[in-house]
Amino acid sequence: MPASSTARPPSAYAASESAGDVVRWAAFSCGVVPVVLVVYGTSVGGAAVTALGLAAVTAACRILLRRSERGAARLRAEEAAGPRGRHSRTVRD
Repeated sequence: MPASSTARPPSAYAASESAGDVVRWAAFSCGVVPVVLVVYGTSVGGAAVTALGLAAVTAACRILLRRSERGAARLRAEEAAGPRGRHSRTVRD
């Protein structure tokens, strides 16, 4: 029997954890990349500018990931709530 037939869909917590992992790895790279650049001969100023650029990209990605998570949570909540009022459409077979 294939194991995928009994697998559950990923939970919202697991998705949130993976987004947090991405941000942690990006923050780690913001510290490692400038060190590697200096070791390989780049000026300290150039490495500092690179670190600032990476930090800006990481911050922007974190903001976008959080916005996406909130939108997905809102969508799941609306789907779970079902029709809301008198004028909502119902699906007929």
